[in-house]
Amino acid sequence: MGTISWVKGHGTENDFVLLHDPDGTMRLDEGLVRELCHRRRGVGADGVLRVVRSAALDDGRPYADEAEWFMDFRNADGSTGEMCGNGVRVFAHYLRVHGLVDPSVELPVGTRAGVKRVRFEDDSQLSVDMGRPRLPGPSAVMVSAAGRSWPAVPVDMGNPHAVAFVDDLADPGPLVEQPTWSPSEAFPKGVNIEFAVWRGSRHLAMRVHERGVGETRSCGTGACSVAVVAAAVDHLADQQVNLPAGEAYRIDVPGGSLTVSFRADQHVVLTGPAVLTARGEIDL
Repeated sequence: MGTISWVKGHGTENDFVLLHDPDGTMRLDEGLVRELCHRRRGVGADGVLRVVRSAALDDGRPYADEAEWFMDFRNADGSTGEMCGNGVRVFAHYLRVHGLVDPSVELPVGTRAGVKRVRFEDDSQLSVDMGRPRLPGPSAVMVSAAGRSWPAVPVDMGNPHAVAFVDDLADPGPLVEQPTWSPSEAFPKGVNIEFAVWRGSRHLAMRVHERGVGETRSCGTGACSVAVVAAAVDHLADQQVNLPAGEAYRIDVPGGSLTVSFRADQHVVLTGPAVLTARGEIDL
């Protein structure tokens, strides 16, 4: 079957295998993604990012006029993902390193959650306009792990999240198994679950169990969800979030720290690092 080239990268230790396939000719099926992400049989990662032109994929064509490049994001279990806040920074960094974009201007990236705009900051950080979050409604949701349960707030950041505040980040246990939720119909396609604690004013820490992956060292959309709930859970109006413009939250994750800020137009901006760590070939 031959070999394929890969590049490894991470954003606050949320790691990805990047595959350069600009014309969309690679057959990227669930089995290949699982093998690439396997930490003993493959390269090892939380997910795969295929670097492909928007015009080359059915999912990307609606954005081709606005964004040349499309982030084809796959979870470690092979399932497709709508959006990944850490992944899109790593994706943009890859394009910059390989001379495929102009870092002096804002970069539009097509995703299954729409076009996300990435800005390359002077301090080697990258900022992503994550769009407007949505709190789907006031319906009560409970999440359970390690024999305990907590109320959780659903947040839609282009992908589904449930944010629960705990007394201690050790409370949910090892998070080897998928936490459960009720009612089950609240998240028919699965959900990323964040367990968060306060560390100070506009400063929180979190752990996350990502659907299709397991516990990861970081989750960008999850950090945004935690900041949104911390800032605005009491200000729900017309299914939209009333976010405090100009405020910024520090969100600590096991792999580092991310900054989440709010714009006057109610868009959420995620800022953090992106690093490329290795490259090679894998025998298929």
